[in-house]
Amino acid sequence: MPRRLTVVVSQGQSASPQKRALEEDLVGALLMERGIEVTVVPNLYDLPPDGTGMLCLRGIQGDVVVLAWLFPRAAHWTLDRNGIRGRIGVTLLKAGEEDADDEDDEETGDEAGKAPAENAAEGDKRADVPARNIYCLDLRAHAAAAPYVEEIRRIANEGAVQTVDLLGWIGGSPQPAQLQRFLTPAAGNVAAGNGASGAGQPAVANGQAAADAASTSPPDASPPAGPAVLRIDEETPRRWYPVIDFTRCTNCMECLDFCLFGVYGVGQADAILVEQPDNCRKGCPACSRVCPENAIIFPQHKTPAIAGSPEGAAGGFKIDLSRLFGAPDALEQAALERDVELVAVGRDAVGMEVGMPKRQDNREAAPKDDLDSLMDQLDDLEL
Repeated sequence: MPRRLTVVVSQGQSASPQKRALEEDLVGALLMERGIEVTVVPNLYDLPPDGTGMLCLRGIQGDVVVLAWLFPRAAHWTLDRNGIRGRIGVTLLKAGEEDADDEDDEETGDEAGKAPAENAAEGDKRADVPARNIYCLDLRAHAAAAPYVEEIRRIANEGAVQTVDLLGWIGGSPQPAQLQRFLTPAAGNVAAGNGASGAGQPAVANGQAAADAASTSPPDASPPAGPAVLRIDEETPRRWYPVIDFTRCTNCMECLDFCLFGVYGVGQADAILVEQPDNCRKGCPACSRVCPENAIIFPQHKTPAIAGSPEGAAGGFKIDLSRLFGAPDALEQAALERDVELVAVGRDAVGMEVGMPKRQDNREAAPKDDLDSLMDQLDDLEL
């Protein structure tokens, strides 16, 4: 018997009829599943951190399945940077022989829908990661809803077995009332009227009221019907900013040294973070090329390795192959991209001179300039 599970459908950036049809097919199919609550939000990557969509997602308790037009790795770490954290849930969904139609070049990827080989969450050593699973499924993997619904059923049933085992471990065999409380969905998150938000107004969850009503029902009453869909209507202009994969990041700070637009900063325990995401120059992925661990993701980039493909090898292969024809390598390309953005805002190009000292081991040491001396003085201060 499936336990209560929240499924989030993240709409694509484009208004492609094929994409919208798949999204609505999924919503319709999932509403027929007992124990499944469905939330529809605008494109996950574009949601503002203080907007209705992110506030709604932060309020979700327990395990969650996210369906998005992004690589699963990109979707997971986009959620993470917005405070929606959990372990990486391993999925069994595989890409079909033919990828779903995709009109936008920035949303394509050769590795769409490929499941990770192992649970990469074990590499995330941060203490504030809650003990819940976040499963991310790539909507580009299949053109039909059925494979996604089947995988969501598997996830829900797998969690139900774990819940029953936990109840038995705590106090012997679980009683029917316990199973009812843990495994029966509450009739919550219903928007006014037909379950959709009003024109221009975000829908509001009402889970607590539904839970209170359910608790006062007679013992022999039938379980409440499955909840209607919760839709979040919110203006979301397209955004461009990096997200960090903390299972790969080694905190080497090369992104901080390289970026000259104030995007990166240092947080608690001297850990790197994306401090000012909207300072990032739209379309520029240069810091991702500089990162030695491929830990920096730009989810909407056209190159799979930069957009968050599982292994991150495809982009590097293309760069190495292009060098046979005289194209720049990854670091040279990053410096060129950064110079273009510096000139665009009226600043001087710096080429390979700034921000990459640790990546140029074969370069002769140059005399320190005033900026180097200032940085040394700052390092000596006991702050």
